[in-house]
Amino acid sequence: MTTASTHPLVGELVDGRYRVLRHLADGGMATVLLATDTRLDREVALKVMRPDLAADETFVARFRREARSAARLSHPNVVPVLDQGEDRGRVWLAMEYVEGRTARAVIDAEGALTPRAALDILEPVLTGLAVAHEAGYIHRDVKPENVLIADRGPVRVADFGLARAVTSQTTTAEDGVLFGTVAYLSPEQVERGIADARSDVYAAGLILFELLTGQRAVEGESPIHVAFQHVHGSLPVPSEVVEDLPTELDDLVALATHRDPDERPLDAGAYLAELQRVRADLTTAQLDRRPTGARARAATGAETVAHPRPRPTTAITRPAAVAGLATTAAADDDPTSPATPPSRRRRGLGALVALLLAGALAAGGGWWWTQMGPGSKVLVPELAGQPQQDVETTLAQYELSLTEQTAFDEAVPKGEAITSNPPTGTELAKGSEVTVVFSKGPERYEVPDLAGRTTAQATSDLEAEHLVVGTTTESWHAEVPAGQIISSTPAAGTELKRDAAVGIVVSKGPEPVAVPVVAGKTAADATTAIEAAGLKVARAEDAWSSTVAKGSVISQSPSTGTLLPGETVTMTVSKGPEMVAVPDVQGLTRAEATKKLQDAGFKVSVQNFLGAPLDEVRASRPSGGTAPKGSTVTILVV
Repeated sequence: MTTASTHPLVGELVDGRYRVLRHLADGGMATVLLATDTRLDREVALKVMRPDLAADETFVARFRREARSAARLSHPNVVPVLDQGEDRGRVWLAMEYVEGRTARAVIDAEGALTPRAALDILEPVLTGLAVAHEAGYIHRDVKPENVLIADRGPVRVADFGLARAVTSQTTTAEDGVLFGTVAYLSPEQVERGIADARSDVYAAGLILFELLTGQRAVEGESPIHVAFQHVHGSLPVPSEVVEDLPTELDDLVALATHRDPDERPLDAGAYLAELQRVRADLTTAQLDRRPTGARARAATGAETVAHPRPRPTTAITRPAAVAGLATTAAADDDPTSPATPPSRRRRGLGALVALLLAGALAAGGGWWWTQMGPGSKVLVPELAGQPQQDVETTLAQYELSLTEQTAFDEAVPKGEAITSNPPTGTELAKGSEVTVVFSKGPERYEVPDLAGRTTAQATSDLEAEHLVVGTTTESWHAEVPAGQIISSTPAAGTELKRDAAVGIVVSKGPEPVAVPVVAGKTAADATTAIEAAGLKVARAEDAWSSTVAKGSVISQSPSTGTLLPGETVTMTVSKGPEMVAVPDVQGLTRAEATKKLQDAGFKVSVQNFLGAPLDEVRASRPSGGTAPKGSTVTILVV
């Protein structure tokens, strides 16, 4: 690597504005330098395209296009692009300088991290990528070197140098050059030269593997070997490297690094939601467990220190030519100077006056151009927290144009500005465009009315509102049919955060009721008991009964068990005993009398007198008239 002391750009002033302090790093397309913005007295990271690429107009056009893409992204987890230009054949862009370490430096120094530390780094990375994906941009070069862990402030994604609008051509391989770092390229980038948001998710999964294990998921003897493994090999799981690592983290890595992009989350936002779900399910002990069985060593890297601030800008001494001119003018006016012919003195004085007048006009024109005309510059004002109407008024006063974007924000009220791009304090030409992100308020979604819906329908309705089905319980309900939803918790109309769970109560239908036993009760009492149980009463044809009093229930159907409310119990009511004529059996033999009485429906009781030698019935009781059918007739046999 070129050192700060030998790099040719150190000490130079780029574009008349950026004083290069030292060399930071080299990338595939450019060199990154630490520089001071002499106008605003702040440090920036200056990305200067490699000279061999700067000679290629195709690469230069791509570089400029990608700078514009990155400049449209404004989020705390994305390193912003502040400026871009070309100076003496050098194509460059200026980015915010973040003091700290890259994720690569952290891994090299500390090895495998605890799950909590790994997720603390990856979560803001996915947040920044999610903003880019939602805006229609992909990164295409997600790797630990592009994850900046600031000494102060949030973790940020850097170097959207390969980012490109999704709606434009997204091939990775152009003119025989394969962009990105091969260890983090997705199979589709290697095999087909295409990339989308799922390619960034793939690389994020590989970073998570590396944070958890301290080593790359894909190693090889050459870039071609590594690329081959992405397409045809199988990736290890973190728990094979780090003992006792929760399987949920293995699954989280596997979800992002599936060879088929259709099996991965659609974008960084979807993967972020899955990461947060897994994190919530892990215990404190699992999150804070120190890795074992891997490169689980203590950090040995040197502590990051702040870079010294450059010396204040000093006044520039007057150029010699200007000084000489002033000296000449003074000499012409000096009466003690050697004698000069009047004509020559007048001609010299006239030339001097003309020169000074031209200079004054040029200076006046330049002043007008830079202070009042099209070339005048303004600083982007502080816009955060202002309502949209005030932002429009403020930018109009500064002669800047407004491009609106919106985003959810938990802290900034709806309609107020969250941030601007370029940020506050950036110097712009009048008429330049300032993109302002206005708050849509907290990200909330209304619980739909789920009553009467099936579980499948409720799942679909909630997904449409970015919500999920939570706890599902079942309950009896007299009116809601089985399988349909009775109610939800929270209730319909409640506003919830994205991916919040909504509990539902599903009907099992009406609750069955026990059939009351009414046999032997009067018909009126039986009807009251059946109806009180929520059942209906049906009455079969009344029947004769010698055992059940008239008007009471002889039997019911069903006699026991349960019925659904509204179903019917049928009862049979007694008409009392059936009365039949008692036949005359006097003078008949015992057998004849018995048969005749039994045929009439009576039971027979025999009383023998003195052994009944004559076998003749002399009397019966009752005799004549009527008696209940089935009752007993006693005969006296002599």
